[in-house]
Amino acid sequence: MDAEQPSLRERRRLSTRLEIARAAAELFTAQGATATTAEEIATAGGVSLRTFYRHFRTKEEAVAPLLEVGAEQWQAALRAGIAGMDAGRDADPGPVIARAIAAMLAPADDGGEQLGWVRGLLVASRTDPALAEVWSSVNSRSEAVLKDVMAGLLPAADPFTLRLYAAAATAAIRLAFESWADDDAATGAADGALADDPGVARLAVDAFARLSQGLRKHPA
Repeated sequence: MDAEQPSLRERRRLSTRLEIARAAAELFTAQGATATTAEEIATAGGVSLRTFYRHFRTKEEAVAPLLEVGAEQWQAALRAGIAGMDAGRDADPGPVIARAIAAMLAPADDGGEQLGWVRGLLVASRTDPALAEVWSSVNSRSEAVLKDVMAGLLPAADPFTLRLYAAAATAAIRLAFESWADDDAATGAADGALADDPGVARLAVDAFARLSQGLRKHPA
């Protein structure tokens, strides 16, 4: 057995955590974090309250696995973009990063349900500092992983340059989601009907282009 593959027990644990996370996201989006209890999340997730607290310390932490899936999809999109590059790499990694951002934020087969959940969580976090902290922590962890991913795109770059690109890309996505959540005109976001609304992807690509302008002046 491949040592890198998770065991059956670990896969079940991760599956349970994700089911609880989806239940929490649905409830937070529908009624807000303040009005939602851990017991409600456990019931909606099909587990006991005791099981819920074996996986999460607080009700807000329950959404972290769902946000982490999004971060992993973003990292995978960037890795795929790097793998598809020609042998003669362009000194400007911006286009590869921008395409990966757009691909990751395109509504999936679920019609954009997961994007809608993220927007709903950000709306709920306005009145729940603990939920806002979960969002911040997931972004920080993603940025740390992204620095290593960037090394595949910029093999000759120094660690600080890699960190700058990782920070710019992470900030672009974070700011796009937060601005999108603040936009009352983002119709359909609450119920996930986002197939015709590319707003968050457009915002993120534009944000990265602006944030990375100075980096392109100092190639690795």
